[in-house]
Amino acid sequence: MTNNQLNQSNLANLPSHIDIPNYDRSKLTAGIVHIGVGGFHRAHQAMYINELLKTPGSEHWAICGIGLLENNRSLRDILVKQDYLYSLVVRHPNGQIENKVIGSMIDFMFAPDNKQNVIDKLANSETKIVSLTITEGGYNIDPMTGDLDLNHPDIAHDIAHPNDPKTAFGYIAAALRIRKANNIQAFTVQSCDNIQHNGVVTRKMLLSLTEQQDVMLSHWIAQHVEFPNAMVDRITPVTTKVDIDYVAQTFGLKDEWPITCEAFAQWVIEDNFSDGRPNWDLAGAQFVADVTPFEKMKIRLLNAGHSVLGLLGAIHGYATIDETVSDPVFAKFLRAFMDLEVTPLLDELPGIDLEQYKNTLIERFSNPNIKDSLVRICSESSAKLPKFLIATIHENLRSGRDCSLAALVIATWCLYSDKQTSEQQELLEIQDVMKDELATYAHNTANDKLAFLKLNSVFGDLNTHPVFTQTYGEAIDGIYSATIKIKDVMKNTLESKQLSVSQGVLE
Repeated sequence: MTNNQLNQSNLANLPSHIDIPNYDRSKLTAGIVHIGVGGFHRAHQAMYINELLKTPGSEHWAICGIGLLENNRSLRDILVKQDYLYSLVVRHPNGQIENKVIGSMIDFMFAPDNKQNVIDKLANSETKIVSLTITEGGYNIDPMTGDLDLNHPDIAHDIAHPNDPKTAFGYIAAALRIRKANNIQAFTVQSCDNIQHNGVVTRKMLLSLTEQQDVMLSHWIAQHVEFPNAMVDRITPVTTKVDIDYVAQTFGLKDEWPITCEAFAQWVIEDNFSDGRPNWDLAGAQFVADVTPFEKMKIRLLNAGHSVLGLLGAIHGYATIDETVSDPVFAKFLRAFMDLEVTPLLDELPGIDLEQYKNTLIERFSNPNIKDSLVRICSESSAKLPKFLIATIHENLRSGRDCSLAALVIATWCLYSDKQTSEQQELLEIQDVMKDELATYAHNTANDKLAFLKLNSVFGDLNTHPVFTQTYGEAIDGIYSATIKIKDVMKNTLESKQLSVSQGVLE
């Protein structure tokens, strides 16, 4: 173990096989201010910028990170010690490991210590893009209406105190107010969160807030600020002590918050920007006119696929995604779900080989070097599944198509919420803001097979659809049987579609 800290002065001491910034960081300026510097941002957007900065002419597109929350204080302290450098460990399915140092972040501002400094940074004409990874919760969406939750305490505060913001949208509004007053061109607001139509959602939330604060500002934002939609993808597990120890041993330097990720990365962006943009396509991103079909592909295949494996695998007793998909029954079930219940609903995808994309998904999920926990995958399922899976069910029902595989997943979610233990009687760690409400509805399943579906805020009117309720009821009978295991129910469901595990990959 080493006591030497990763920082700019120590880069030259790193082993030659480690990819370090080969550009002069002293000449960089932060054209991008990023709110919400989590692991995904550091493995994704910051990585793309790092690769772009290796090409001369992009020096003004470095990143200044922003931490809005008190729990960002330790991250700030670590990044300052490390000159905003961090290690990125890229793990391939075949065991190959790429070791990198990312240098695209050149500053980090901690809002709780000085809000005005953050507002001024956003308002500065040097800032061309304000990007976000604030998770779905950071958008303060009312789940019942899809509108901004005006009753949320932080949103109510930002409406009443526009110059003393708490939320990301409050800070953005305060900065744009200054830019409008000083006739400075508007920056782009770019969501990098895993939300369908993330630009549209971001625009809606910001305009809703500013309509309450200052109608003229809201009109100005609507005219001058662009909010490009984007689809983002890279599996980035939570950093563990094992990752920290690996970096210390491999790099010979101490990185207190390294990032580990898979090799695959994808970023599809609508080419709508207010004041210029980096040439991210030179670093592997894809600019398109409409991101919608790409979003749908990713959400319905990757995100839903994660949930399929997460819930089924958790009940069986598996702990990680790679462990689950390495089981032929689970792999077969997932591929059947993707081929039979999702693929027929997808739109044309320019530049995408859909069969290869699905093959790659299975390979990514089975990567033994990315230990993505089922606890993480199943977390906040009440927010995820309506978009990832239930939307597919509704669409298939409208088309008169079978959705028995998805029905089994929903039934498994009921069992997961009800019993909260695996088949091995291990306690499941459930992380969901609706955990208690889900459990209340699921607990009534013994008396009413459709009880779980009657949680209308999650399932809509699924409990009134006779085709689905029959299929779902049969799935409930199977997984609630004391003598039948989840894998047997999965096999039976596949066989009902004239498929068996021994057939291998679906034709």
